[in-house]
Amino acid sequence: MDLSVHRLRMLRELHRRGTITAAAAALHYTASAVSQQLAQLERDVGAKLFERLGRRVQLTELGMVLTEHAEQILDAVERATLALEEAQETSSVRLTAGVWASVASGLLPTALTALAADHPGIEVRTRELAPEETADAVRDGSLDFSFVLDYTDAPTPWDNGLERVAVAVERLYAAVPAATAPASTVSLAELADQRWILASPRSHFGRAVRVACQRFGFEPVINHEVEEQATAMAMVSSGLGITLVSDLGLTLRPSGVDIVTLTTPVLRTVSVAYRRTALRRPALQLVIHAVRAAAAELGLGASETVPG
Repeated sequence: MDLSVHRLRMLRELHRRGTITAAAAALHYTASAVSQQLAQLERDVGAKLFERLGRRVQLTELGMVLTEHAEQILDAVERATLALEEAQETSSVRLTAGVWASVASGLLPTALTALAADHPGIEVRTRELAPEETADAVRDGSLDFSFVLDYTDAPTPWDNGLERVAVAVERLYAAVPAATAPASTVSLAELADQRWILASPRSHFGRAVRVACQRFGFEPVINHEVEEQATAMAMVSSGLGITLVSDLGLTLRPSGVDIVTLTTPVLRTVSVAYRRTALRRPALQLVIHAVRAAAAELGLGASETVPG
């Protein structure tokens, strides 16, 4: 019997997620591709591994047995990867990271340039995801590490199976149409009557800003709900409303937008998340060091303690 690690990972995700569609989304494949690979796994094993119950999928008894062993096999693969990296002393290592737009544009260029100069054998590839999705992708094994967010006004629930280390602390600023700022600094309360452009409450960012506004006694009137800071600021530049933007997001600011400091800071911590089994990976620690150095160079340095 020839068991594919790739297909075992799909089976594990099917067990965790309950549907082929959800497993495919977690692994960044189409549902059709996952379904075909799982069907091939059944042929490899020579037995039925799952059955459909409406929209959901339930593993058979044999499927559960194989899933339990899949966890051990996938853990062993990761341990073997770590052992090889340690033996090679990071001479040739590839890591895949989960990022979002402001991290990719504002933090990674400096960090990866320095990393390439000091440790040319370490290659970091990136995959852009919503900040809410990156930690799950690390836990599921499709990413080696990811950047994650934690807001002072809305702490993020944390997966105890993952570790995280803070790499940067950002302030949020008011982004307003040019020449419309009421003063050089403002409190959130002074922006209560403005039209807002904001991410949905399903996102960490959208939820945290709403909580911060509530702390100052108002609910923001949201005329436009968009997820990306760059998109929100483009709408601000057209006079459609105001938004909040982070330090790293300022690299995406278009013309026609003024940035105003908040008198009471709203902060968020950017951390790197990784599986506990990856703690000893030398390449990962070197990447984290490079990212922390880049953040410090930008004036965004953080202690390693994560809030909450």
